Amino acid sequence: MPSSSPKSARDVVLIDGSRTPFAKAGTQLKNIHPALLGQVALKDLIQKTNLDVNSVDEVIIGNTGNPPDSVNISRVVALQSGIPQKTSAYTVHRNCASAMESISNGYEKIKSGTMDVVLAGGTESMSQIPWLMPKKIQNILDQLVSSRTTGQRLGNLWQLFRGNMKTISELMLTPPMAKTAFKPLNGVMEGLTDPFVGINMGQTAEILAKEWGLSRLEQDEFSLRSHQLAVRAQKEGKLKTEITPFFLPPDYKEVIMEDKGPRESQNLEALTKLKPFFDKMTGTITAGNSCPITDGAAMILMMSREKAESLGYKPIARIRSYGFAGLEPERMGLGPAYSTPLALKRAGLSLNEIKLVELNEAFAAQVLSCIKALGSDEFAKNKLGLSQKVGELSMDQINVNGGAIAIGHPVGATGTRLVVTLMKEMQRRQVQFGLATLCIGGGQGGSMILENEGN
Repeated sequence: MPSSSPKSARDVVLIDGSRTPFAKAGTQLKNIHPALLGQVALKDLIQKTNLDVNSVDEVIIGNTGNPPDSVNISRVVALQSGIPQKTSAYTVHRNCASAMESISNGYEKIKSGTMDVVLAGGTESMSQIPWLMPKKIQNILDQLVSSRTTGQRLGNLWQLFRGNMKTISELMLTPPMAKTAFKPLNGVMEGLTDPFVGINMGQTAEILAKEWGLSRLEQDEFSLRSHQLAVRAQKEGKLKTEITPFFLPPDYKEVIMEDKGPRESQNLEALTKLKPFFDKMTGTITAGNSCPITDGAAMILMMSREKAESLGYKPIARIRSYGFAGLEPERMGLGPAYSTPLALKRAGLSLNEIKLVELNEAFAAQVLSCIKALGSDEFAKNKLGLSQKVGELSMDQINVNGGAIAIGHPVGATGTRLVVTLMKEMQRRQVQFGLATLCIGGGQGGSMILENEGN
């Protein structure tokens, strides 16, 4: 029988969750400030739970893009959503797991008795992550601002003009090779490049694909599955229970009702025609078997069991345990294979007791590698110090409503999206235990185990 545990007043329970539709960066949500994305998701959550905002002890929100006009974006979102000024709010950053980190922070505060009601989540506009000025341009601008004479100002302006013209010339003549001290840097690509090993996330997926012997066909088939399941979930109305419609400003006449990434027309033939993006000679990672860069927000309401009961709430799930673990940055995609055994140990469970899994699809190769690693005795012994494999996962239990390859991966929001999607599907299927897990850029993994409150 599954390993149930007695209920406690300090159990951390999940009441409900809400999120915006997710959309590929540069499309429908490109002009929406991440604070507004977060506000829409949080206000919907407050409304549908009929939450008295005066009962909220704290707001914790994950974000990685850190907009300069909302540095502590959690505080901005909280106040815009009607949370009282007296209620504290702070922002967390753990790369891809920022929004899971917000939940784990809330868990610790509630579990310890410090707080009773926490709103957690994440928000991200990857469309609005800025381009960065090279150091040389920054230095010239600094000199321009501090210039005291017209001659000095003109000299610095000439330096800027000459540098920009050089950059434009190089980009026109030699696009693949153009490198200049004046060329602006793409903030998204800089953020997705590991500072320790100097390679981007797609290149880390190439390493895993080669080491675990994953074919291009396996990856493309998994990607197709993600789209097919997400489209089916949309048609069946499953995802509507977690998504709030987003009315686009300024006139609010256009509304986005669902995720824009899932494609009903997606087919294997189209996926197999795409060229490798990161290793153009021998690689297998393409835009089709990778998650898109995405905009969106997700929020969740957490309480202590005693507080939920006193307010008359019926929780969907409780947090049984969580765990974060580190590994080699160049193999960051294997993070769930490291963090999941830790979460299982803390929960007193085995992997075969977990019946539903939300494993973030940064890349098809990354998900498939994690499945193989968890089912490998050799990996368990050499990398985890265990006597035998963690356990087997079947496709019937993983991302049953599609995953990030179709839905999208707004980095600072995904951790909460995984937990919300998981707990609602656990409720529908009456599954006792579920796992939400994801890899984290920089070489980490995060895992959270939920227990169904309906059982």
